[in-house]
Amino acid sequence: VANAGANISVCSGGSAQLNATGGNAYTWSPAEGLSNPNVSNPIATPTVTTEYCVLVINALGCIDTDCVLVTVGNELRPDAGQDVNVCAGSSTQLNAVGGVNYVWSPSTGLSNVNTYNPIANPTTTTTYCVTVTDNNGCEGTDCVTVTVQEDIVVNAGTDSEVCQGSATQLQATGGVTYTWSPATGLSSTATSNPIATPNITTTYCATITDANGC
Repeated sequence: VANAGANISVCSGGSAQLNATGGNAYTWSPAEGLSNPNVSNPIATPTVTTEYCVLVINALGCIDTDCVLVTVGNELRPDAGQDVNVCAGSSTQLNAVGGVNYVWSPSTGLSNVNTYNPIANPTTTTTYCVTVTDNNGCEGTDCVTVTVQEDIVVNAGTDSEVCQGSATQLQATGGVTYTWSPATGLSSTATSNPIATPNITTTYCATITDANGC
């Protein structure tokens, strides 16, 4: 009685060992994808789902046949998301899809390496790769690069003194947009060089943003 074994599932590009019993000589067909069609336990590496049948002959020359189905799963194509730019000291959330289990590497700067959407807070530009596993145990890998922008260097100008009732011009540098506070005594809060006419000694602070949004 020939027995080709239980049906098997493999990942795309994977292999499985067949194991037939029941006789002394074995001939598998089709031979395509088999390491050796004339042994009881060849390695099967099919590119598509294939039914392999084995012809078994015992010592008396009696013949029987049995078949096994090797199902090839779909190719796993995970997506780690688009590359992203962050400001120095800032973080971003990664978001991978394509499976049920996720493992990220390197772990540096990640809030959790075993989730699909960790928070990344790298100190330098880093490429994070995620290995994704599906319900069939098949794996795939994709990567995303988090580019850390250089520190923005800003300057609100030098401290100055004015007589009461007089004005002075402030001058901030280092970015493309500027927001001053407090607004009291300023000709504008949204320019790099507003006129300041404070009634009392005042510290004006400028929030400066560069072309990268830092």
